[in-house]
Formats: sequence, C-alpha cells, structure tokens
Amino acid sequence: MTDKNDILKKLEAVIKTRKYGDIEKSYVAKLFGKGRKKITQKVGEEAVELCIAASHHDRDEAILESADLIFHMLVLWSDMDIKLEEVLDVLVEREGLSGIEEKKSRGDVDGL
Repeated sequence: MTDKNDILKKLEAVIKTRKYGDIEKSYVAKLFGKGRKKITQKVGEEAVELCIAASHHDRDEAILESADLIFHMLVLWSDMDIKLEEVLDVLVEREGLSGIEEKKSRGDVDGL
C-alpha cells in the first residue's frame, strides 16, 4: 500500500508512464491523445463539480471531486512539463507569508 505522503509523487510517475500508452487501455493515454484543450476542459469540469458539491454542503462529494481535480491537475502539469516538486517549491516559498501580501507582490491589488 502506498504511503499517503507519497501518493502524489507516485501518481505523477504513473501518469508519466501512461502518457504514451494504449488509448484503448489507459484513460491517461486517452486524455493525452485528445490534447491539452481536452485536459484543461477536464480540469475545469472537476473544479466546477467540486464547487457545486461544496455549495451543496456535500462533504463526501467534495472529497471525491477534490481527488478528481488533483488527478486532472497532475495530468495537465505533465502535459505542460510541470513537476509536482516545482509547485511544492512555490508553496514552501509562500509559507508564512500573508496571502494578501503575497498577492500584492504579484500585482493583485484586491487580494481576491
């Protein structure tokens, strides 16, 4: 069984190995075969489904949709050659910063 702390790294590796797999046998390969437009569409769909579950106060559904969103984000990152470690590095850099100050540093004046 996979350690929960390592699941995102393991999933990132699995996505990479299935990227060019058989589209008849691999959902990941099928997504990559359809291109970035389809991958981004799936990320958007999962984000909307998560928001709908949250607005309905459906905790269990929100958990499932969160997992779907994370999975599809990892597929998109792989397509864009973004590594999980790079995203984690940004989060580490932001640790301890006020969200408002961090957004201002990027030119987001209203902070939302």
